[in-house]
Formats: sequence, C-alpha cells, structure tokens
Amino acid sequence: MDVLALAERDALTGLMGADAARQQLGRWLEEGPVHALLLAFPRLDAINLAWGASAGDGALAEVATRLTHYAGSEIDAAWFAARIGGGSFLLASREACSRERWAIIAEGLAEAVARPIGAQAGDMRLSPRLALLRAAPGEDAESVLDRLGQAQSALGQKSSQRIGWVGGKVSGVGRSAARLDADLLQAIDRDEIEILFQPQYALPGDALIGAEALARWQHPKLGLIGAGALFAIAERADHVAQLSHHIAAKACKLAATWPDHLHLSINVTAADLAADNYAEVLAGIVARSGMAAERIVLEVTEQALVWDIALARRSLTALVGQGMGVALDDFGAGFCNFRYLKLLPLQKLKLDRTMVEGIADDPRDLAVLRGIVAMARALGLGVLAEGIENHAQRAAVEAEGCCAWQGFLGAKPMSDAAFRELFT
Repeated sequence: MDVLALAERDALTGLMGADAARQQLGRWLEEGPVHALLLAFPRLDAINLAWGASAGDGALAEVATRLTHYAGSEIDAAWFAARIGGGSFLLASREACSRERWAIIAEGLAEAVARPIGAQAGDMRLSPRLALLRAAPGEDAESVLDRLGQAQSALGQKSSQRIGWVGGKVSGVGRSAARLDADLLQAIDRDEIEILFQPQYALPGDALIGAEALARWQHPKLGLIGAGALFAIAERADHVAQLSHHIAAKACKLAATWPDHLHLSINVTAADLAADNYAEVLAGIVARSGMAAERIVLEVTEQALVWDIALARRSLTALVGQGMGVALDDFGAGFCNFRYLKLLPLQKLKLDRTMVEGIADDPRDLAVLRGIVAMARALGLGVLAEGIENHAQRAAVEAEGCCAWQGFLGAKPMSDAAFRELFT
C-alpha cells in the first residue's frame, strides 16, 4: 500500500482519505483493469444512537483494521483501502481475477467485518453491504465511485442481499455457492488444502523456535484462495469445524518430524471454541500425529472468544492441562478486552502488526509497545511481535523485551519442504 502523508489520511481510521483515493483510483484506471468494492453499513445512525458516537467511531476504526488485515492476507496484487465518508469504505485491487474470485473475496471480507465488536456495554454486530464492480475500459474514478454508490444504495433497501454487483446483477457467490461448497469438501477429501508455515524467531539471537501454520487453497478455476476467504466459504456451508480439524491434523503430521525444540502454532476458530468437545477432538488429532502436546501453541483471537468465554476457558484450560500453550493472537488489533488476560490460561501475547508498524520512528507507538510488554511481564506472559518487516522494528521489539518475532523480515509463509531447509 502507498505510504501517504498524514494530511492524506482519514483521521479516524488512518486509511487513505476520499480525495487521495480518487487520485489513486484514477491513476490505476489509466493503466489497466481494476476491481473495486464499496463496503457500507445502512444502519450506522442507529448504531450511534444506541451505543453512542464514540462507540460508533471505535467500531469504524475496528472495521478499518479488519479490512486492511483481510486484504493483506487475501489479495496478492497491488491494492488500497480508503474511507470514503461516514461508514463507507472502498477497496480497490489491480488483481486480474474472475467475477467469482472477487465475489469470494467480498464474502470473506463481509464475514470478517460482521464478527462481533467488543464495546464497554457489550458486543456490537454490524451488518455490512458490499457493492462490487470491475471497472469498464476508459472509465474514470468519478464514474466508478458513482456506480458503486448507486449499487450500494440499492443494496441498503434489500435486507436479504448482502453483496451485489453494479448493474443489478446478483453476486456470483449466490450462483456458485453449491458448487464452491462441493469443491471445498472435495479439496479436503483429496488433501488439496496446502499448509504453509511462517517461521518464528527467538529474541535475542534470532534462533528458529517454530512456525505458524496457515492454510491456502489453489482452486483449479478461481486461483489462490487465502485463509480468510477459505473459512468464509466453509462458514457459509457449515464446514468450518471439518476444515479446521483437517488443517490441524495435516499441520501436526508435518510438524511431528521437525526437531523437538520447534513448536507449531495453530489458529483456533470461533467454531472450534463453540464446540463442547473441542478439547477432546484436538487432543486426539495431536496424539494421532505423534507430536508432543508440549510443542503445540494455540493462537486465539478476541473475535473467536466473544461468543462464549466460559466455554472457551474450559476448553483451553483442558488443553493446557495436557501441555499445550495458548497465545492471545492479534493483540491490539481490536478493543483489547483485558478481561481475557484474567480469565484465560495464557502463556503469551502475540502483538498485532499494527502495534509495531510505527515503533521505529514514532515515540507514541514505542510507548504503547513498552506499556504492553511491561503489563505482560507483570502477568508472567511472553510477547511475540508479528509483522516485523525491517531491522529497525526488530531492534525495537528486542530492546523493549519481546521474547520472539515473526514477519517478512525473517520469511514469508513457505511450504513444509522450504521450512525444513531452515534447520537441515
């Protein structure tokens, strides 16, 4: 994403502002095809009335964070995100993809944004509407935004339709949902879901200590589908548990033959923690793989915890009792519900990448990092910094006392074969 001057950013969300977005979109349209979507919330005024303007602003800031996280993990080509005004957000990409793939990306984004957002008075749930288009040859930025706006207004009047294409055409997701569901089940049965590993390194010293398991699906027609869109498809088809178990089993089987000092981090979904027997199921998966439970770290996000914290606590406590570790993932990306630090059997905080982006040159960002590390130390928790992309960031997190890091400075997610080359 382009680095913008502060004046070109939206003050609330930190995203590109409306004027800068028009300029960027205009430049891209002169150079080639552009896919775009407009995400908005038809009932934002009701949210502000019910929860207060400050809570509404906090929700929009959280939406911006989820939007950038999702786009960064799902879109391989150049992209940018912007706040166009009020509760409207633009996402544009230069990826040359099919209608079906852009619709899948939109569906995954809708799921990410619709997850509960924590607030002091309880959990807010937003209902996004997404208008999609592929810009026509010769079209300018004003035309794109105008057509998206008109389609967005039409969607706001149709409570049953969440995603629609400009021109009134129904999203390809609805048309191809059954086929995608079948494709996903076949991909699981045929072992076509690829597991990638992103290395994690100790501080100080940068010794390799393990890796986080990430899922990707190379669809034969739609191309690469990342974890966010993959789980959105699974959630719509009610296959989340099946997919999550498959990923855990495959990752554990691969990692079981790594050296004993390397751990495996597995992401835990909301569907996992909503199941009464999750601890029993995961323990069985780990046992069958031959991997020691002590080498497993479960990464849990705030979004996965908001449904039933008591049940989540029971499941995680049972797994910790068998030797597994638990890390609170994406710490700092949301509302940072400190209640979780008291209730859950945690061993580690995993800092969200937004917590480290400015630490090398912004004293306020560094002060926030310093405060989090001090709090974690007082609670007996280690801190792993995610999203480390340069040496200055790495030096800063080491100086402040983080115990580990991961990010593109070390390595991008890689195949099991490539990961093994790091220790053989």
